[in-house]
Amino acid sequence: MNLVMKSDLAERLDQAETDVLHSRLTAIKNRDGNPMGVEIKRIGQTTAFFARNIPGPSFNLVKGFKEAEAEVLDQIVDFYQGKGIPIRLEITPSNGSSDLLKMLHQKGFYQCDFHTTLFAEPSDLKDLPIHAGIDIRRMKREDFDLFGEVYTKGFGMPGFLSQGIAENNEVLYGNENWVFYLAFVNNEPAGIGVIFMEEGVANLAAAAVLPSFRNRGVHSALIQARICQAITNNAGLVTGQARFGSASQNNMEKAGLKIGYTKAIWIRE
Repeated sequence: MNLVMKSDLAERLDQAETDVLHSRLTAIKNRDGNPMGVEIKRIGQTTAFFARNIPGPSFNLVKGFKEAEAEVLDQIVDFYQGKGIPIRLEITPSNGSSDLLKMLHQKGFYQCDFHTTLFAEPSDLKDLPIHAGIDIRRMKREDFDLFGEVYTKGFGMPGFLSQGIAENNEVLYGNENWVFYLAFVNNEPAGIGVIFMEEGVANLAAAAVLPSFRNRGVHSALIQARICQAITNNAGLVTGQARFGSASQNNMEKAGLKIGYTKAIWIRE
């Protein structure tokens, strides 16, 4: 069957993204003493995520906001103002409207970015060629220090964050919804990949390749490994997210995923 984009599919994909973040931050929150300062707050039908000690916008944002939630916008704003950080809203095309966007503008928000959501049924996916010398290995618990090193270097983050990233991901190890991979090129660590699977949806949750190993097929090999895992787990839908027009988006498209929609990112500082 060839799925086409309709509002119900868009809602399913958006909910799948919310489920990934909720699962990850719930596990991090449950670490002894909640060292990352995680808080997850349900306001109306919208979910506000906050992680005081995890830098960057990926874990500090609002999911599921739509015009029907306009009456709780001030509560959402108050929540983030109380935390001392900007509020960041993701608006999908199915949740957006001219009235909603006008209201956001009147409330002092502005659009700052786009982000692409891709999807495919397993039957529509393609086998990608794996270049010689590339080896994708499912991670063991003792691999998370290496995971943290590759993650920070692959995403261009400061090295001092490596240990915290290792710990924040290790708490997901053993959770049947999460699988982690390391990529090697001629036995040298080259990249990482993560997949989250729940309710029949497999989400290509994260991937990063070290700069010195880019343009050598490592990212595509990580996509292929995670697609195989999704099929093994009988997922009926595979999805992924990427910056619009990025190499990550291009590689997902080459694997058979297609663009579902592009989210608008709105912030108020």
